[in-house]
Amino acid sequence: MAESSTPRSRSTRMSGKERREQLLTVGRRIFAEKGYDMTTVEEIAARAKVSKPIVYEHFGGKEGLYAVVVDREVSTLLAALEESLADQREHPRVLMEKAALAFLSYIDTHEDGFRILVRDSPVSHAVGTFSALLTDVASRVEEILATQLRLHSYPAKDATVYAQMLVGMVAYTGQWWLENRKPSKEVLAARMVNLSWYGLSGLERKPELRGL
Repeated sequence: MAESSTPRSRSTRMSGKERREQLLTVGRRIFAEKGYDMTTVEEIAARAKVSKPIVYEHFGGKEGLYAVVVDREVSTLLAALEESLADQREHPRVLMEKAALAFLSYIDTHEDGFRILVRDSPVSHAVGTFSALLTDVASRVEEILATQLRLHSYPAKDATVYAQMLVGMVAYTGQWWLENRKPSKEVLAARMVNLSWYGLSGLERKPELRGL
């Protein structure tokens, strides 16, 4: 009696949605490694083990894929920061701590995404960049600072400048921490808030340069 033959197993064919997600994952990694300019559709296709037309079919080319990757990362980071600043009943220092830790946590868990955001974006993709995201965050921080400045009889208009300084400090420190990872994100967040909070608490109402 002849043995019953077993059909050969075939690799599972990806659905369109699954293939799109695979290409996004592959593209995200390559953009993080090489940057936009040095990334090619050929390499994306090769790593994903598909033909170049598949990449064009889903995203229209490298720029389309890059745009989706960046928009996703911006949305993820902005959502985390907005959540950290959502509860206005919290003490302002606690809000600063939560925002700093949310930023560092994003870097910790989305290293490739953060590397992509802080690189120079192509000119044709000016919206949704890291600088645009920081502008949104600074506007949110400005609202909180303005309220606190008014409560303590300081000029509320200064909130704009101080918000830019605070956000810039966190963003630049985050880029440094990405490469060092020491101290821990909790310790680093505490240090950043320590500097910024006690700087804010000791503000002069009309600061002037003393060396001129």
